Amino acid sequence: MTQAIYTQQPPSNFKFNILITAADATFKDEQALAQAELGTHIESQAEAVAPTLDPLTARDRRIIGEIIQVEPESVRTIWIEGGITVWVQFVEGGRLPFDRNWFATRVAEVKATLPETPRERNERLSEELEEACAVFGLYHGEINWLSFSTKLYQDGRFVGFVGCNQQGWYARPRQYGLNRLATSAELVIASLGVRATVAA
Repeated sequence: MTQAIYTQQPPSNFKFNILITAADATFKDEQALAQAELGTHIESQAEAVAPTLDPLTARDRRIIGEIIQVEPESVRTIWIEGGITVWVQFVEGGRLPFDRNWFATRVAEVKATLPETPRERNERLSEELEEACAVFGLYHGEINWLSFSTKLYQDGRFVGFVGCNQQGWYARPRQYGLNRLATSAELVIASLGVRATVAA
């Protein structure tokens, strides 16, 4: 009767009696660093070619977090499947399904009661100011985000100060003096005596 004996073979990359020197270790460290740098470069190039857009704003995440009672940062994304089910995907993995009509009703309810954050307020006011400046052919200086105020210029000439506080939009032609109040950025800029640009 024949007998088979199996022995453990060393891996093919195993070398007998080889001493690893400091130079070899340094080379491997440099190679690992170079590989990591290449990976980062490839990721940045891919992001430049096809940027990943986050479909949810911070406010969207706050609304979803309020509806399903989780931390807003834990929500990765949402999508609708089959026009019936809203799926909420979480950062750590896992997802929850909700009826689309129920979810839409809750979103409307929460939006109506959710207060605007200072950042959201500043973004909204900034967009309104940009649109009003475009109507009058103006540009503004650096915005003071705490008080939301800035200087307005037209063709390099100072026009006045504009801002928004609890009373609404205000403007004044000089540093000091009485504020002229209005309900919108466009109306308050017009109160400075600036005329709207006419399209040619």
